[in-house]
Amino acid sequence: MRTHINLAAAVAAASLVATGAHSQTYPSKPIRIVVPFAAGGPADITARTIGPRMTELLGPPIIVDNRGGANGVIGAEAAIKSPPDGYTLLMSTSSITSINMVTYGDRPPYDTLRDLQPLTPVMFTTSLIVLHPSMPAKTLKEFVALAKARPNQITFGSAGTGGTLHFGLEMLMREASVKITHVPFKGAGPAVTDLIGGQINGMFVDLPVISPYVKSGRVRALAVTSRERSQYFPEIPTTKEAGYPGVEMTNCYGLLVPAKTPRDIVAKLHDAIVKTVATQSVRENLMRVGADPQTMSPEEFARFIKGDIEKWGKLAKSAGIVIER
Repeated sequence: MRTHINLAAAVAAASLVATGAHSQTYPSKPIRIVVPFAAGGPADITARTIGPRMTELLGPPIIVDNRGGANGVIGAEAAIKSPPDGYTLLMSTSSITSINMVTYGDRPPYDTLRDLQPLTPVMFTTSLIVLHPSMPAKTLKEFVALAKARPNQITFGSAGTGGTLHFGLEMLMREASVKITHVPFKGAGPAVTDLIGGQINGMFVDLPVISPYVKSGRVRALAVTSRERSQYFPEIPTTKEAGYPGVEMTNCYGLLVPAKTPRDIVAKLHDAIVKTVATQSVRENLMRVGADPQTMSPEEFARFIKGDIEKWGKLAKSAGIVIER
């Protein structure tokens, strides 16, 4: 019996030593942030904004790896299947952490809180309802009237079927009793490109990717989907002010790692991300495009995600959104 006890103690001690040694050498090679959408969208912009500062704090370069498709499922699964060694991070949105859990019926592609370890949010943002300038509507009321006169003839893009931007469109169609054709893309970036080019008529889109085009007049903003007006665009009314209070949403952008990533590495990454978001230049760059930089502890972020899944689940059920796999 004593031999077995000593052997168990030796194994435990060796494990602790190995963990400590791993922590002391981490990170010793480039760290990859998987962005599960095409380049040019808000998630991509966020990852590339925080990457240089994280490199300064951690040492090795931060590499952004765009894996767009299937409303982020392709990129999320790539991150989940990566070794839990701290060298692969996932840049998430509410679509990735929450909506994909509730739009695939009883067969979600993964379980966020089982397969991933939350680190912290990086920022929260709201969306704008925008149109190509060739559209005659100048207000949301005018747009709804136009959509009623042209059922299914107006096209709205999104970052993918079942994502937050698609949900926004579904909310508007339900609230205003209109029919608009949904055109899914592999990310907000390509959708915005087609919007500016006039290939689609409009879209719901998060502030970080669309702000420059609103300011330059290349798109027309009708309303913001937050409860209060945006401090960055105070002249744009909220959806509630425009007459559609049921069209309200915000999006959370955060970082997670594969489940079973060692706690000391999670702590090291969390510390670096929090310091990065607190860096004045990073905060200014995020706020400049209309984002609200925020961080949480891993435990707080996990609780937030759980609540977010419940919120989007209710919306998915009421809107009847189900994705076939």
